[in-house]
Amino acid sequence: MLKVPVSSSDHIQGDERAPIMLVEYGDYECPHCGHAHPIVQRVQKHFGKRLGFVYRNFPLNEIHPNAEPAAESAEFAGAHQRFWPMHDGIFENQRSLGPEMLVELAEGLKLSGAELEQALESEEYTARVKSDFLGGVRSGVNGTPTFFINGQRHNGAFEYEDLVEAIEGAVG
Repeated sequence: MLKVPVSSSDHIQGDERAPIMLVEYGDYECPHCGHAHPIVQRVQKHFGKRLGFVYRNFPLNEIHPNAEPAAESAEFAGAHQRFWPMHDGIFENQRSLGPEMLVELAEGLKLSGAELEQALESEEYTARVKSDFLGGVRSGVNGTPTFFINGQRHNGAFEYEDLVEAIEGAVG
């Protein structure tokens, strides 16, 4: 069960009042999350306006050293209304994930690379990332990606057909 309800402080793609809410706890460096990214996009297209999608940070720092800076970079972009383009850019360039790539992505979104570097150095967005992470822990997340459909944890596979079937089953 999702312990932290979806709210206006979340990054939501689609209608926040959609009848279906898909929440992902993810790690930008996790290869499984990288695999899930285009699948989630296909699921969003399939359900259209009936589906809202929320991404929450769950960086597994011990095995993915670039996950935390990537999450903080996405939050930096989010503070400038560019969360989703940064989110997509990180996943689309996951194989070259690192400080230089994050700055390049920010600059490609017309954001200041120097401001991003300062935000990372000062840990300006660390509390936001940790808040997502702790909410995930409270909800029983222990790996990535972990999905919740209308507040219920999805324990099955996250291939396209599996997610579509689980969502359709959850909403009747």
